[in-house]
Amino acid sequence: MPEVKELKEKTSQLPGFYKLSPKERLQLVKKFASLTEEDVNLLQSTGSLDLDLANRMIENVVGAFPVPLGIAVNFLINKRDYLIPMAIEEPSVVAAASYAAKMVREGGGFFTSSTPPVMIGQIQTVGVKDPHGAKMAIYAAKEEILKKANEQDPMLVSLGGGAKDLEVKVINTQTGPMVITELHVDCRDIMGANAVNTMAEAVAPIIERITRGRVYLRIISNLATKRLARAWCTVPKEAVGGEEVVDGIIQAYAFAAADPYRAATHNKGILNGVIGVVISTCNDHRAVEAGAHAYAARKGVYGSLSTWEKNENGDLVGAVELPVAVGVVGGSTRVHPIGKIALKILDVKTAREFGEVLAAVGLAQNLGALRALAHEGIQRGHMRLHAKNFAISAGAKGKIVDLVVERMIEERMIRLDRAKELVEEYKAKGKL
Repeated sequence: MPEVKELKEKTSQLPGFYKLSPKERLQLVKKFASLTEEDVNLLQSTGSLDLDLANRMIENVVGAFPVPLGIAVNFLINKRDYLIPMAIEEPSVVAAASYAAKMVREGGGFFTSSTPPVMIGQIQTVGVKDPHGAKMAIYAAKEEILKKANEQDPMLVSLGGGAKDLEVKVINTQTGPMVITELHVDCRDIMGANAVNTMAEAVAPIIERITRGRVYLRIISNLATKRLARAWCTVPKEAVGGEEVVDGIIQAYAFAAADPYRAATHNKGILNGVIGVVISTCNDHRAVEAGAHAYAARKGVYGSLSTWEKNENGDLVGAVELPVAVGVVGGSTRVHPIGKIALKILDVKTAREFGEVLAAVGLAQNLGALRALAHEGIQRGHMRLHAKNFAISAGAKGKIVDLVVERMIEERMIRLDRAKELVEEYKAKGKL
């Protein structure tokens, strides 16, 4: 078990981290991420979101809703150590990601790449008499349209971003043909919704003039196919439990690749990790999740976001690719106090780096789930954590929680009613 004083180098390998108390873990994270005392105090407070600040973030505020914030360890990505903050209420996710990262580390860690942070803004035009001719006319006015778009955000342009290109397509719908103009906007280190929407609004009158149609929607697309993040890894067969386990993982992946019903749960496992990190940094997890599921169905059939195969040595090789629209500046990421601390712990310098880390976390989470399914069954890993939640819900406190958990596991009765019976039993014995 590591002690706080033993963290002599910046490493995400923290054996026994899960055995420490929350305060002891926080001291290790403090040293790793150079957190301030104010950061530490905020993290230790469940009321860390000031009510006045909350009231400025959304409408009709009545309070705040705390979610547990955990740290996934062992992550080595592109030869650099990361501690991964994850805000999530589901048991076993943080543990599974940490364990999977440990296995991957034995094969050299995760490696990543990404495309530039380009988002797509769509301008919908209807009532066009000659939609295909209008499409060509919009292309002819490309420079005028991009210039108008970039006038809306000179700061973004000065940083190397801005509207870089456009595409136009004609789609047939139940209300008739539509001309869809798509702005390609390099958003640099912001998520980009506000910037892209503003640009789409600004160019709408130009498009109406060119097409002699009527523009309705002018809005960003959350299917960010031009803002992709990829991660891959090689896991030695010994690290994962032997070649038979490798084969089991590949069979589980093959099931997901062939069947949408399995793929939905398979991809949910990937997103367990991704979304936990996205929430911790106050990015838009709904946009990321919508984009990921849409990307999984981009070929007309919903499939797996990841791939798993075996190399010539019998080792497990995994990869994942998904659209990741996240930012490290702007929006709630720099307003919410815990979101700011989570980004500090993560220590990513750009939105592209952040997206790549998210891809690695998603692949780790996928590996952890597939190994559990192939090797021991998913319920075994969940059993103790669910039993603990039931014990606490039933009113157990302190050491009684562990006693109730052990009894339920021994009896193989992981239920709230049994937890309540056991709590009453220990009360009667004077142990509670």
